[in-house]
Amino acid sequence: MSTEKIEKIRQFIKQKAEEFGAKNDKEYNKSYVERNNTKPDTLNDNKAFFGFIHPNEELTGAFHDFSLTIFPCAEDKSWLVCLGVGSGGFKNDYELATYPGLRRLFSKLIDERGFCKTDFTDIETTLPNTITNSEELAHIKRTINTYSKVLPVCQIVEKPDSEEGRKIISAFVAGYAKLRNWPSNNDHRKAISKALNSFITNKNTNEVEEIERLLNDRKYVVLQGAPGTGKTRTTKEIAEKINAKTFFTQFHAETSFSDFIFGIQPNLNNEQLSYKQNLGIFTEAVKYATEHTDKDVLLIIDEINRANLSNVLGPIFYLFEHKMDKMNVEIEISPDFKLNNLPSNFYVIASMNTADRSLSVVDFALRRRFAWFDLKPTPIEGKEEDLGNLKVNKINDSNEYFFIEDFLKINQIFDWYASSSELSLQPGQGYFIAKSEEEMKSRIQYEIFPLIKEYLQEGLVRSAKEEFNNYFNKRINKSLFE
Repeated sequence: MSTEKIEKIRQFIKQKAEEFGAKNDKEYNKSYVERNNTKPDTLNDNKAFFGFIHPNEELTGAFHDFSLTIFPCAEDKSWLVCLGVGSGGFKNDYELATYPGLRRLFSKLIDERGFCKTDFTDIETTLPNTITNSEELAHIKRTINTYSKVLPVCQIVEKPDSEEGRKIISAFVAGYAKLRNWPSNNDHRKAISKALNSFITNKNTNEVEEIERLLNDRKYVVLQGAPGTGKTRTTKEIAEKINAKTFFTQFHAETSFSDFIFGIQPNLNNEQLSYKQNLGIFTEAVKYATEHTDKDVLLIIDEINRANLSNVLGPIFYLFEHKMDKMNVEIEISPDFKLNNLPSNFYVIASMNTADRSLSVVDFALRRRFAWFDLKPTPIEGKEEDLGNLKVNKINDSNEYFFIEDFLKINQIFDWYASSSELSLQPGQGYFIAKSEEEMKSRIQYEIFPLIKEYLQEGLVRSAKEEFNNYFNKRINKSLFE
């Protein structure tokens, strides 16, 4: 590729930076400093690169902090597009490097020919051999090895001047724009979203159909997610769709084997003390399945991990094998009722609240016997309308609205600051459904606000405390730290 084409890509990147909100028209208020080391004598695998560095850095010499760096080639060969760190290490960006959302964003911009470090603060570990010894990058191998420790993210781009190549480069510039907080208006934000959407937008999945398929294949499924993600609603929808005979129970800390399987209890109708049998909901459901083999039977267990599962399940634990042939032993479920496997028309859907910090741990043996499906906070589609000063989605066939702006703001805070385990705490879409702006404000003040405050008090998502506080101050005029 000629130096003219390198210059063409360089100007394309500067144009994209401007679209994304970068401003470099004032000497003391620049969005970035551009470095361009693409002279002919550097292009022969001699440390040629160009890109953007922190606005406080100098035009020459070693620099610090995150950079948008591109390693080009004068020939018609592949380039390497990177999020890099200056050879001087971190000066202003170390805290930024610790945010999970930064890695979460850039990890979505690469494919099988790219690489993303698990820790962006790590500037001591070198790139893997798939990059440093790639035949596709042999023409710039020495250059890449020079900077191998300070490239947290990189992507091979086969044809930088092609439509696909420009799409990848544009996405990296958009990611750098978010990192540097360039956008200052809706046009900038829309341009960034457009550049990133094809990389970060999740494929639309019909959750009900996917869970139904999983249920048919695995028979015993746990839906796990934060409050408001639709676990109960989804379970009911599946039960209706498969037209199953449904049994329902909810576990709690005192749920026992005698409640769920079989036990005895006092007969309060007799004058003298006597006892009667108590068939638990599990036994009732299984008996129904064995007596009605032409009918699917679904047992719904709400909040499955609120109970001590070893005590509740007892010996029937071993029956939960979705493809188990008959065992050599029979397990007594109740007097005169023994099984060596569960009926083929018997299914279980359980739900688990991942935000409840007081729940019992689900052991690995039980995890192996169930399939696990994550329900994540997801925007609710609908006709977009204006409600006061807010954009909302009118939920079809109802008088309710989905407050998309509030949902997205909370979603963005969690996405940027929450660790992988803390993502399971994010309030689901159910929290953002209301009939009016007044009702939504009430939900924020009396449901979402106390929830976030409790998280912070428990030491969770602490790095996002100022972002949350700013949101609540602006939305309901209330501070988390009064």
